[in-house]
Amino acid sequence: MTQPVSPPRDSRTDKVPQAQPPAWRGLMARADVRTLSLLGVLAVLILVGGITKPDEFLDTRNLQLVLTQASVVGVVTVGMTFVIISGGIDLSVGAIVALASVWATTVATQEYGFAGILFTALIVGVGCGLVNGVLIAYGAMVPFIATLAMLASARGLALQITDGKTQIVTVPSVLDLGERDAYILGIPPLVLVFAVVTVIGWLVLNRTTFGRRTVAVGGNPEAARLAGIDVRRQRLYLYLLSGLCCGIAAFLLIVLSGSGQNTNGNLYELDAIAAAIIGGTLLTGGRGTITGSVLGVLIFFTITNIFALNNLQSDVQQIAKGAIIVAAVLVQRRTASTT
Repeated sequence: MTQPVSPPRDSRTDKVPQAQPPAWRGLMARADVRTLSLLGVLAVLILVGGITKPDEFLDTRNLQLVLTQASVVGVVTVGMTFVIISGGIDLSVGAIVALASVWATTVATQEYGFAGILFTALIVGVGCGLVNGVLIAYGAMVPFIATLAMLASARGLALQITDGKTQIVTVPSVLDLGERDAYILGIPPLVLVFAVVTVIGWLVLNRTTFGRRTVAVGGNPEAARLAGIDVRRQRLYLYLLSGLCCGIAAFLLIVLSGSGQNTNGNLYELDAIAAAIIGGTLLTGGRGTITGSVLGVLIFFTITNIFALNNLQSDVQQIAKGAIIVAAVLVQRRTASTT
C-alpha cells in the first residue's frame, strides 16, 4: 500500500515552510496606503475650506467650478502619468493644448461645426504626440530635449495662427456644453468626460498588456527588450496617448472658455507632472497610479480654490504648491529607500 508523501520540512526549524506572499500584494498594499493618505489630505482641505468660507466653498456652484477646472488638467495628467511611468517626460503638453485649441477655433475650422472643432483638436494633439514619439523612440533624442523643442515650436505656431488675438467660438452646439442646461444630474459634461478618461486610463494601465508593458519599460528598458517588448514602439504609443489627451483637454478648454488663445494651457505641464508625483508616480519610472494622479489634481485645484476664496495672492499659492511637490518627492525617496 502506497504511503502518503509528507511535505518537505525545514531542517533548521523542523516546520513546514510557509509560502511567501506574492510581491504584487505588497505593491497593492502600498498603493492603498498612498490612496488613503491622499484621500485624507483632500478631506482635510475640504474641511478647511468649509470652515474658512462655508457659504462660498460648499456652494454647489463652487464645487462644480472646481471639478470643471480640474477636468481639463486632469485629462492631461492621465496621459502624463503613462509617460512618466515609462520613464519619460513630456514638457510640451501645455503648448500642445494651446496649439490644438487655436487650430480648432479658426474661422475655417468652425465652418465644419462641432465635429470639425473636435476632430481638429484631437488630430493636432495626436500629430504633436507623433512627432514627440518619433524623435524620442526612433530618433534617440532625450525626452526632455525633444518635448522642450515641441513646447517652443507649438507655442510659436499657436501665436502665429492667432496673431496674438483671441478667437471666439461661434458654434452653438459647442458653447451649449458649457451651459448649466447641459448638466447631467447636476454634473457638468466636462467632468463626465474627465471621469470617462480616468476610468479608461485606469483599465488600460491595470488590466491590459499595454499597461504591463508600460510599467516594464519604465522599470528596466533592457529587461523589457529581452522579454520581447518592442520598447521603441511602446514609447511611440505612449507619446501618441499623451498627445490624444492634450487634444481632448484642448476641446474641453474650448467649451469652458468659449475661445481659443495662444496662452491656453500655460504651465499645464508643471501641474500635470506635480499631480502625478503627488499621486505616487516615480519620476524614474516603473511605478504609478491613475487614481493617485487624479487625486493629486483634485488636491491642487482645491488648494487653489481655497486660496482664491480667502483672497490670498497667487504667489502664495505657487509657494504652497512648491512645498507640496518637495514633500511628495521626499516621501517618495524615503519609500524607495525602505523597499
